[in-house]
Amino acid sequence: MSPKPVNPDIFKAYDIRATYPDQIDEEVARDIGRGFVTYLAAKRIAVSRDMRISSPSLSAAFIDGATSQGADVVDYGLAGTDMLYYAVAAGRFEGGAQITASHNPKQYNGMKLVRQGAFPLSGDAGISDIREMVTRGTLPAPAATRGTVTTAEMLGPYVEHVLKFIDPSVIKPFNVVLDAGSGIGGLVAPKLFDRLPCRTTKLCFTIDGNFPTHEANPLIEENRRDIVEEVIRQKADIGIAWDGDADRCFFIDGQGEFVPGDFITALLAEAFLIKHPGSTVIYDLRASYAVKDIVARFGGTALMNRVGHAFIKRRMREDNAIFGGEVTGHYYFRDNFYADNGFIPALLILELMSRKGQTLAQLLAPLREQYFISGEINTKVSSMSVCDEKIAGLTQQYHDAKVYQLDGVSVEYPDWHFNVRPSNTEPLLRLNLEGKTPELMAEKRDEVLAYIRE
Repeated sequence: MSPKPVNPDIFKAYDIRATYPDQIDEEVARDIGRGFVTYLAAKRIAVSRDMRISSPSLSAAFIDGATSQGADVVDYGLAGTDMLYYAVAAGRFEGGAQITASHNPKQYNGMKLVRQGAFPLSGDAGISDIREMVTRGTLPAPAATRGTVTTAEMLGPYVEHVLKFIDPSVIKPFNVVLDAGSGIGGLVAPKLFDRLPCRTTKLCFTIDGNFPTHEANPLIEENRRDIVEEVIRQKADIGIAWDGDADRCFFIDGQGEFVPGDFITALLAEAFLIKHPGSTVIYDLRASYAVKDIVARFGGTALMNRVGHAFIKRRMREDNAIFGGEVTGHYYFRDNFYADNGFIPALLILELMSRKGQTLAQLLAPLREQYFISGEINTKVSSMSVCDEKIAGLTQQYHDAKVYQLDGVSVEYPDWHFNVRPSNTEPLLRLNLEGKTPELMAEKRDEVLAYIRE
């Protein structure tokens, strides 16, 4: 057990994440490696890491803990989270760990953990078990025989796998601006775009865990400033940015406008249904009606699901869905072992633009003329119990609507709808709302926010 107490709050709903070295250090990482192998009873796992300054030492400590429990480890070194998913599933490992804090600022680090088939551990299944072992000091004794460590490379096979999702020969020579945010996108994107006829401008492609230009979180507007300015300056057809561990990508259209994740989900659904008519698509309950409307227009089946990658991936397996999307930029693919990926969406959008002979802005124009969304609006409240009270109150206040309680509360009227859900980790309520007109969206957004904040 670590010599200092381990804060149980570092164990989140979907991963382990904390500040280094005060909340997570090498001793904690070593114990998590031990707990991970113990929980899975794994004999062979894969490990990789992102570009953060603390990732090499945390990865080495995790591997040390895993091998002390008898597991053999294949260390893939520097890689993206979606590359780790690919390695685990394609290599038939019993589990895998990516040392990363995704899009968080540079002082953070952590782990994303998966079992066989790259299916994620979560707070409900796995992460809580490891937390109990680590924080209570109940890890078993080391194995009699330590496991081995070998190194391997997966970038080449991974790139070939991702390219299978499109026909590269149809891609037109678009003018594309890419922003890797000093993260893993700078490792992968050159290998992909060297195979395409696009003219590319590469921003922040030097991998650097100090994030010298901006943080690798494109959801924050200030982190998009460079790519937006470059797209506008060049009159580019599209801009594509990645978060730190490159399992999510984000899009900027030729006017420099950020594209909401639900609109990208709708376009990706169209891309799949053109090729695979009648397929099933999973979307998260925050999404614009654009998703279900486009899926219906192209003859598919759209299924609404609660937020969270573990829930989306499980539902996709249950319903054999070809694709799933979340508004936060996570996109999941049946032929990618049901896992999310940050490069397949970029290729599919370029292929859709090529097949339809349109820029991204032209593809989006019909959506922007018909669907008016608030984006996610967060409100801090005084306690978790207040979150519950507000959700109960909204359920009552809008009882004449269609009301779903799949995740928080979802309220649906013919011309507007919203979802309010609590944060998993803090007293925070998240609102997503859509109206048929910009005026109705603004009116109802303010109405619901007034109730939440009163």
